Amino acid sequence: MSLVPSVDLKDFISGDAERKQEFVKEIGAAFENIGFVALSGHFLSDELVDDLYAEIKKFFELPQETKDKYEIEGIGGQRGYTSFGKEHAKGRKEGDLKEFWHFGQYVENNPRLKAEYPDNVMVDELPKFNEIGKETYKMLEKTAKYVLRALAIHLDLEENYFDEYIKNGNSILRPIHYPPITSEPKNAVRAAAHGDINLITLLMGAHGKGLQVQNHKGEWVDAIAKPDELMINVGDMLSRLSNNKLKSTIHRVVNPPRELWGTSRYSVPFFMHPISEMPLNCLENCIDEEHPKLYEDITAGEFLHERLIELGLIKK
Repeated sequence: MSLVPSVDLKDFISGDAERKQEFVKEIGAAFENIGFVALSGHFLSDELVDDLYAEIKKFFELPQETKDKYEIEGIGGQRGYTSFGKEHAKGRKEGDLKEFWHFGQYVENNPRLKAEYPDNVMVDELPKFNEIGKETYKMLEKTAKYVLRALAIHLDLEENYFDEYIKNGNSILRPIHYPPITSEPKNAVRAAAHGDINLITLLMGAHGKGLQVQNHKGEWVDAIAKPDELMINVGDMLSRLSNNKLKSTIHRVVNPPRELWGTSRYSVPFFMHPISEMPLNCLENCIDEEHPKLYEDITAGEFLHERLIELGLIKK
């Protein structure tokens, strides 16, 4: 069984002060202790989830030369297609055993940010692909907003502290395809051990074994969500902001047992990023004698740039 605690977002938005406070307490404890939580009561309908999986399967089944025309040079993989084995975890040379697509922000009323972010890439062969992707993006962004409101309360901040930073933020929706494994991988896994860069990650598709998180004792624990749950974890930006009060947990996607090598695996993380100007300076109320300041001051944009270089997605 998964050792990741479960919470229901409906408690937070119920209008009942006691249920709301209990949700804040539960998610705060989960993110301090293991950095992961399974969340039900989100804004994704079953129909939308089914539609999204149908579309992404269709995309990844397209001929390789068709997919390749959607791999855009010079933007660090921020939009469109990234081919198999291109990305590697920080500190590793082996490419992960995956290919993926990126949907990015749909900027509203901000010409400067619209110019800063690359445009989303339209897939000519699949008329519903981009429409379903956008709807999923919006519903996950809405879910993430309420999760961050709960965490703001947990950190003794004003409830809407994060709202201004995540509106039009540089968030990414990443449908991933882990293809069948055809030969013994040399030191490579579907996704090597890593921490996420962003504020929080909302993961669709953690329903079977594969995703593992590392607890404080260094043990790897299976993280398995129920079909109606999203797996949510703290990223490095939020860990940094909270002076490591909220833990950015190392996690990985391991290769399946040999008898399942012939199967594909799909997962869809939503990486909630703020606008690049957001300061990630450690919050004053997370610093004291027992918890001295751990990190230098930096903005979200500067931090992201550093990490994309480490991941091999952009060159120095």
